[in-house]
Amino acid sequence: MPRLTDANMALAKEMIGRYPRPRSAIIPLLHLTQEQNGYITMDAVAHVAELVGATPAEVYGTATFYEMFKFEPVGRYVVNICGTMSCALMGAEALMHHAEASLGIKAGATTPDGLITLAHAECQAACTEAPCLQVNYRYRYRVTNDDLDRLFDDLRAERLNAEIPPHGTLARQRQHIPPDRAAGNVSPDEPIVPAWLEEATQ
Repeated sequence: MPRLTDANMALAKEMIGRYPRPRSAIIPLLHLTQEQNGYITMDAVAHVAELVGATPAEVYGTATFYEMFKFEPVGRYVVNICGTMSCALMGAEALMHHAEASLGIKAGATTPDGLITLAHAECQAACTEAPCLQVNYRYRYRVTNDDLDRLFDDLRAERLNAEIPPHGTLARQRQHIPPDRAAGNVSPDEPIVPAWLEEATQ
């Protein structure tokens, strides 16, 4: 289902309402559609564009800038192994080869059961903990081959479901801002005079 469901449409309207300009909600809406479908479809891109008053090209251009948005089906778990300098020096290449052998796939592919997608990643900003990886963007540090084997076994046995939700889910607790706690967005085109300046000119 590429377009947002009724329940997600209600969330989308709430998200858009948090911003002074609807286009500012493009990234949260892309996350919402990826959470719903597991990846971003071109129909979803068009739907987000309709919701925020942008063109599909503008939404697609935004989405393709970010690595976390996928444009084709992926596994329930996306395992990103960092290969940048610190991780490379600490054995990331060998770790990737071990992952490929263990899963029976090459980086960029998904296991036949649809459970795990294996991917290379650029720096994950955990250089002191090399080699590191992420499973659906949840970190694992100083990973050894044995750690990796245990991780794959745990994912297959569903022992990590409480910790790692399916791909596309950012958080289990969704942010909700009650109307009486909202910041009171104003249009960026409206001039704002700081209180101290108002007082100084009176």
